[in-house]
Amino acid sequence: MSTLAAQPINTSRLDLLPLHVEHAEEMAAVLSDPALHTFIGGTPDAPQALRSRYQRTTAGSPDPAVSWLNWVIRLRDKSCLTGTVQATVSPSGHGPIAEIAWVVGTPWQGRGIATEAARGLVARLGRQPVRTVIAHIHPEHRASAAVATAAGLTPTDEWHEGEMRWHRSIRR
Repeated sequence: MSTLAAQPINTSRLDLLPLHVEHAEEMAAVLSDPALHTFIGGTPDAPQALRSRYQRTTAGSPDPAVSWLNWVIRLRDKSCLTGTVQATVSPSGHGPIAEIAWVVGTPWQGRGIATEAARGLVARLGRQPVRTVIAHIHPEHRASAAVATAAGLTPTDEWHEGEMRWHRSIRR
């Protein structure tokens, strides 16, 4: 599998823009609510810590067989960043598999932004050599379960670190 790169994705209301270190300051404000960490743990990053994380992330995976694809979500009509989506694409015995995740800042939740972004991401992955899309979701995180369902993923009976594995096969 050759390394994939994040390319812009446009949906009806959103621009998913490849992550850049320069997004750190605005994203630190977007992700500043401690409630966003209820299900994933940790605490919000200060701008400099987020900048350092984005520098590592944008450098790419140290494994050449794995692609780290990261986007910020821009709400086009407000021209502001509202969250992130990501996919880690890895080889598997059944073709490339993408593990996806999303987060939308508290002020923008409940507006369908995560759903629209996740659908756009899964649609883009469907045009790549990806065969399977998975997400890991805390069993009490109803909003993320709704996003996964809207993006065509279904829950499995598999668990990873206290989270349920959701799955979608991409047919060719």
